[in-house]
Amino acid sequence: MNDLTKRTWAEIDLSAIRHNYHAIRSLLPEGCRFLGVVKADAYGHGALRVSQLLQDEGAEYLAVSCLDEALELRRGGITMPILILGHTPKEYTRVLIENKLTQTATCHAKAVEYSEEAVRLGKVLNVHIKLDTGMSRLGYLCAGDLFEEGVENIIASCALPNLEFEGFYTHFAVSDEPDEDSRVYTKEQFRLFTAVLDAVKERSGISFPIRHCANSGAVVSYPETTLDMVRPGLLLYGYGDGGTLGLRPAMRLVTTVSTIKIHEPGTCVSYGRRYVTTKRTRIGVLAAGYADGLPRLSSNKCSYRIEGAAAPQIGTICMDMCMVDLTDIPAAETGCEAEVFGPNNDLCALSDAAQTIPYELLCSVTKRVPRVYLNA
Repeated sequence: MNDLTKRTWAEIDLSAIRHNYHAIRSLLPEGCRFLGVVKADAYGHGALRVSQLLQDEGAEYLAVSCLDEALELRRGGITMPILILGHTPKEYTRVLIENKLTQTATCHAKAVEYSEEAVRLGKVLNVHIKLDTGMSRLGYLCAGDLFEEGVENIIASCALPNLEFEGFYTHFAVSDEPDEDSRVYTKEQFRLFTAVLDAVKERSGISFPIRHCANSGAVVSYPETTLDMVRPGLLLYGYGDGGTLGLRPAMRLVTTVSTIKIHEPGTCVSYGRRYVTTKRTRIGVLAAGYADGLPRLSSNKCSYRIEGAAAPQIGTICMDMCMVDLTDIPAAETGCEAEVFGPNNDLCALSDAAQTIPYELLCSVTKRVPRVYLNA
């Protein structure tokens, strides 16, 4: 970063995302489509830039959370199919159709609403049905005593006019968890998913061109679930494979040392006085805080990489800055770069310290942190 006005920035290595895309794609059976999950600004990496890359590389589909995210991509020149995973009010059916967006139908009542609006407009809306097989969030209910009702509701939805039911999908809750209970739960979700598909086809003759349920965890651990399309999210950005695919983290969050001071033993550091020096300590102030995406919960429990060494973070992380112990890093000077996370400072170690998951930290890098794209 040559612009000295940038106190903190995120470097996005587009060659890493391209590498990850092809590494994931190499696992897929011939003909299996690739849907890149670019919701939440592509997990903080920049939805438009990542979508442009995926479109150029030959991915077949994108997924976003909401209509606003989809329209941002369309305005940016993305022409490939986009699936909206969340709810869109029926009043925006015209916008969905005019922008050639695919909408998720999560229950029969919502399918009816979309159908009525599409009929009124005299146009056809592309739809994917979502089945709730155990996430207990969105989707047609079908488990246990609700199996028959779920199947009938899906058949009834598919009979509605002016809706094109292109896809059918579900979402796994614990496909990225290695314990046996999670494996049993994931396999039961997949069994229920295929059972509903089979029942719908047997009773109505209806089949769906695109069946998809494999998220990042399932792509790695449950190859039998790939079906017609996969939906990798975190894998695309370099995490979640356990090292098996050779993925490369795409984001490097960097800040700078703005001030260095020497404090005597017994000095309280930052809000709450939760850190007190026990010796003469060389303390650096970094130009990043929780308003930039540093997790406050990781205060006093993590370190950042400065001049090739681990600099322990000390004191409560503030809104716009935080402190590190530079006593054992004499080469560190004002203006030095500090890698918060990236290839030299493991994101997972930071997420563990914050008692959260890597997804959250990637998404938490805020808008005021400029993205610098490398290897465009």
